[in-house]
Amino acid sequence: MTLSLHTLRPQKGSAKSKKRVGRGLGSTGTYSGRGVKGQSARSGVSGLKLQGLRQIMLATPKSRGFTSGYERAQAVNVDDLSKTFKPGTKVTPKMLEKAGLIGRATSPVKVLGGGAIAIAITLSGCRVSASAKQKIEAAGGTIVDRV
Repeated sequence: MTLSLHTLRPQKGSAKSKKRVGRGLGSTGTYSGRGVKGQSARSGVSGLKLQGLRQIMLATPKSRGFTSGYERAQAVNVDDLSKTFKPGTKVTPKMLEKAGLIGRATSPVKVLGGGAIAIAITLSGCRVSASAKQKIEAAGGTIVDRV
């Protein structure tokens, strides 16, 4: 048998057969899978049975909670700065992006105090935590134009 579009079949057991509603008592039970009396039990019913503005409002998904409009700062530890850059380097968000420490230079960057730093660097255009500032200045580095 050749492989053609009209000969393709799903693998045995992978496709569930469609429920055949309204085809006698032996198939799915007394009410043939249509429940008990009412509009949805009759033939020809289709689509949304709810009517009116209130039902549309109830059917619409709602968002819960608060989402801030501010973009979260990308975190970089002083330990990573120490491993990546040479002493005396002026570190900017563009350089951090080029080094692969952050995703985008246009997003805010915050330098955190994780780890130790032994080199003197000049940090520019980044937010800096108190512990990171203390470690950078202790190593002989400086921080200019904090954002």
